[in-house]
Parts: sequence; structure tokens; C-alpha cells
Amino acid sequence: MNYRHDYHAGNFADVVKHAVLARIVCHLRGKPKPFRLIDTHAGAGLTDLLGPQASRTGEWHNGIGRLMESQLPPEVTSLLAPYLDAVAAYNPSGRLVSYPGSPLLARAWLRPGDRLMVCELQPDVAATLAAHLRGDSRVKVVEIDGWTALGAFVPPSERRGAVLIDPPFETPGEFDRLIEGLAGAHRKWPTGTYVLWYPIKDEREVSRFAGRLGRLGIVKILRAELMVDAGADGRLRGAGLIIVNPPFTLHDELGHLLPALADTLGHDHNGRFRLEWLVAEK
Repeated sequence: MNYRHDYHAGNFADVVKHAVLARIVCHLRGKPKPFRLIDTHAGAGLTDLLGPQASRTGEWHNGIGRLMESQLPPEVTSLLAPYLDAVAAYNPSGRLVSYPGSPLLARAWLRPGDRLMVCELQPDVAATLAAHLRGDSRVKVVEIDGWTALGAFVPPSERRGAVLIDPPFETPGEFDRLIEGLAGAHRKWPTGTYVLWYPIKDEREVSRFAGRLGRLGIVKILRAELMVDAGADGRLRGAGLIIVNPPFTLHDELGHLLPALADTLGHDHNGRFRLEWLVAEK
């Protein structure tokens, strides 16, 4: 793998993924029992937005940069607050220079008894991630393939929590692996919340993926997508999330968040969104 998330950190796809993850963790925090978060494809954890990789693409300007400069309705601002507050903590000067990835964001939302397991296959990236998270006994960094981790680390001993599955989509067959990985993990831990991220380049491929998910026999599957570009297939036009066992509040929350993000992050404010149940609760 030659994928380096630094080129894409803080872009629109990160924004929607991390904003939704924040809402899920907020719900987990609403009950006193501890929970565990598992990040199967964690990355390095923190990106210098002024560094050579992020500067080369500048994708963050139209993602987190635009979001933090926008005036949003109070209800949307409230829903985004846990996410944006965590980002702001890594930018104490008020100037946006760093973007925390999902491992550092997730750690920011943990309570004393909660746990976080982050998995990263590339040794140099795993070492960087471990350095960012060093000294926190609530967090464990494991150098392991994310697909192996998905089968190995569920169910957690806490029996409450969420799994973020966010592969780099650098090799063919990642949609198939998402389906296979979810099916296997769900058999072992059917009550867990699973968050599957995917890019939208070819909408026909995404439709086939969604159709196959709907035939797995898993109930409570929510589909949330943000489209920012109406350009030709082959380019990154949008990003989507499949959420299995979402918090009962999440559908309504995304009904407020997704339209605001589509308007804020869409090219020429012409973004689109999709929010639907692939499989509703029986």
C-alpha cells in the first residue's frame, strides 16, 4: 500500500465521516456503562495541513476549512459541536493548521472507563500513530491488517461500542471485502454499531454494493451519503456511510446535518445527500 491519508485529510469525506462518528459516540456516552471503539484502518492520527502532502492537494480547504468558516443554523452547530470542538483542540491558536484523524478524535470523546483500539498495518504509520497516543492507558495501538482485526477483536468485553471500517480503497475488491467483513463481524457481535465508509466514484457500483448489503439478512442498516460534485464517473464525487445498529436518534440528526453539509461543502453550494434505511428494524 502506498496510500497516505495526509493528502486527503480534512476533506469533505473526512468531515461527514467524523461528524457522524461524533454523533454515534455522543449517544454511547449517554449511558453510564463503558464502551469500546475499534478503528480498523486507523492511519497516522494527525496531519499537518501546512505540510507538503496536504498542501499539494489543498482538499481540506473545501472540507474542514470551509465548514469552520461557515455560519450554520443553531441546531446544526449544536450537532457538530463535539466534532468541531475536538478539531479546535488541536488548533489552539484559532488558525487551522492540524487535522486529527479518527483515532485522535475518538480518544477526545472517551470517558475514563471507555476504551479505544486502533489498528494500522504499515509499520511506519503505526509507529507514528502510537507516538501520538502514547501515555493513554485507555488506548491500544495494534500493528495488524484491518480486515484481520475486524474478525479478531469483536465482540469486545464491554459488549457496547462501535467499529469504524474505513479502508483506503487502493486495491480492487474493497466493496466485496466490506460486505464479507461486516457479515462475519456481525455474526460474532450482532448488537454492535458498525460504521462503513466508502467513496462514491461510480454510482452504479455503489448501488450494487447497497443492494448486496440489503440482502445480508442484517436489520437496522442506515445509508447516508454526501455528494459534492456532479462530475463524470471516475472522480471522487461523494462519500457514503453504512451504519448498522445506529443510535435511535441518528436518523433524525442526519436529517438536519446532511442538508447543511451538502449546502456548505457542495461545489457552488449544489451538493446533494441521501439518507435512507436499506433495512429497517423488524
